[in-house]
Amino acid sequence: MLGKIGTLEVRLARNAEEIVAAQEIRYRVFYEELGARRAAGGCDEGRDFDRFDAICDHLLVLDSSIEGPEVRQIVGTYRLLRQETAMAAGGFYSEDEFELAALVARHPNTNFLELGRSCVLPAYRGKRTIEVLWQGIWAYVNHYDIGVMTGCASFQGTEPADHAEALSFLAHHCRAEGEWAIRAVADRYRAMDLMPPEAIGLRCAMAAMPPLIKGYLRLGARIGEGCVIDHEFGTIDVCIVLPVASLDARYVTHYSPDATRFAA
Repeated sequence: MLGKIGTLEVRLARNAEEIVAAQEIRYRVFYEELGARRAAGGCDEGRDFDRFDAICDHLLVLDSSIEGPEVRQIVGTYRLLRQETAMAAGGFYSEDEFELAALVARHPNTNFLELGRSCVLPAYRGKRTIEVLWQGIWAYVNHYDIGVMTGCASFQGTEPADHAEALSFLAHHCRAEGEWAIRAVADRYRAMDLMPPEAIGLRCAMAAMPPLIKGYLRLGARIGEGCVIDHEFGTIDVCIVLPVASLDARYVTHYSPDATRFAA
C-alpha cells in the first residue's frame, strides 16, 4: 500500500484481474459518462484498453468500506509509464500528440514518467481521492528516481473556442519554456492563444479550468505549446510538463512518506 486516507487506499494493480477492473472503470467514465466514441481496438466488453496497458503500471484507489473482494473496491485509477519501459516498447502514448521524444532527447540523464488515463468514479471525485492518488504517485516517483512527470490532460469537447479563456491563460501564463519547451505535433497542432492577455480574467480562467489541470498547475506544472483534438475521446488535450525539482515545496512535504496524517 502506497497511501491511505480513511477507507481510501492506493496501491499498484497486482494482477490481470485488477487491470481489467481498472479498464472497466475507465470505460464507465470515458465511454458511458463522457461519450467517447468506440475505436478499433479501443474498447470491448465494457473495457477501455490499448496496447500500452500491457507495459504500464496501474495505480488504483480502493475503498475498503465496499463489501466484497478487493477487485470490486476499485474506485479510481491512473496509468503510469516509465521511460525505460516506453523506450523498450517504441515510445510514449503522448508522442502521437506532442513532440515528447524531442523533449526526452534533450534530457538524457533524466527519468521521465508519463501519467495518463486518470479516472475516478463520480461519487469519489473529491479532495480525499485526489490526495491519496498523489501520495501514491509521489511514492512511485521517489522509488524510481523520476525526474519529470508528463502526459496529456484534457478539456471536454472538440472546439477550442469553447474554452478560449482557460486555454489562453495557459498559453500566455503557463507555457513550458527553455529546456522544457514542447509543442503539439505539426499535423495536429491547434492554437491555444485565442484571446490577448489583457482580455483574460484570472478568476474566470481558473473557474473554467478542469480540476485535473488546475491540480497540476498548483503543483508547479507547465503547459506545452498548442493543443490537440482527440476526436475518439471528444477532448482537447494539452501537454503537462512537471519537473520534480519544480514541485511546490508545500506539496513535497504534504505528500512525503512522513506525512503521518495519511494514517488517519
